[in-house]
Amino acid sequence: MGDGFPAGIGGCGLCSETVKGMDPIEARVEAELAELEGALGHRFARPGLLRRALTHRSLANERAISELALESSAEDAQEAGDNERLEFLGDAVLGLVVAEALFLLHPEWQEGELTRVRSQLVSRQHMAEVAAAIDLGKYLLLSHGEDKSGLRRKSTVLSNTMEAVLAALFLDGGLEPVKAVVRRWVMGEAAEELARELRSGAALGNFKSALQEQLQAAHAGTPVYRVKSESGPDHRKRFLVEVRLKSDESLPGKPLARGTGSTKKHAEQDAARRALERLTKAAATTGAPESEEPGAGQEERSAQ
Repeated sequence: MGDGFPAGIGGCGLCSETVKGMDPIEARVEAELAELEGALGHRFARPGLLRRALTHRSLANERAISELALESSAEDAQEAGDNERLEFLGDAVLGLVVAEALFLLHPEWQEGELTRVRSQLVSRQHMAEVAAAIDLGKYLLLSHGEDKSGLRRKSTVLSNTMEAVLAALFLDGGLEPVKAVVRRWVMGEAAEELARELRSGAALGNFKSALQEQLQAAHAGTPVYRVKSESGPDHRKRFLVEVRLKSDESLPGKPLARGTGSTKKHAEQDAARRALERLTKAAATTGAPESEEPGAGQEERSAQ
């Protein structure tokens, strides 16, 4: 999307009456914003909030914004301008909702454990992955110049925009729609993975590092990750990743484990976690690394 878009982007989907006579660009924007509402599970009563959450500063006209903010109501002013103020609010709302969810889910955790897991879930890296999972970059409102620069794929822009969208949800519907999005996209699989890591004693948020350190210490080789398959629609992708033990550049490497996830990173972490479990089990019984081969077919079937 570039500049020149209509000021009012509807949040109620496209009906035949709306499409009829609508400018093609405006109709496309309407359709794409309705798609995003579907991924978020929330229909905006004030669609201008969602538009502002998606508006990068490269597109916003500061002079026009200032005039509108002075001349309009407080509600209109919330919907005018770029998304930087919404980022500020979204960051605070995200921290609150994740903290409450962890507090209720894990009564056995102390402050330090809660803080460590929360910091991983609200990190810029994780929020950029959440944004990528719902294809948020597709809906960004950018100037023509920035649109050509690859800004839609920049992790910082994606994470900031995701926070702005959470703020828009909060202003439009309160905490409940934010909690729903956080449960589905921010917590979910990632929170379960972090909880497993916390229990295992692995480096929190990084089974891959733990696996690499263990293999290096044993002089066994280097873990290499490869995507085996992808399934599901764009907004609900599932990845199957295999990790192999490379000891020679000329060889494909010995398969250690396969993992699944909604992003490549989550699938790689799941594969590394499974590999660590197998290596630990093998070391305890035979003293030698165990191949992934016997269970590979079963894991691949369960991922589909």
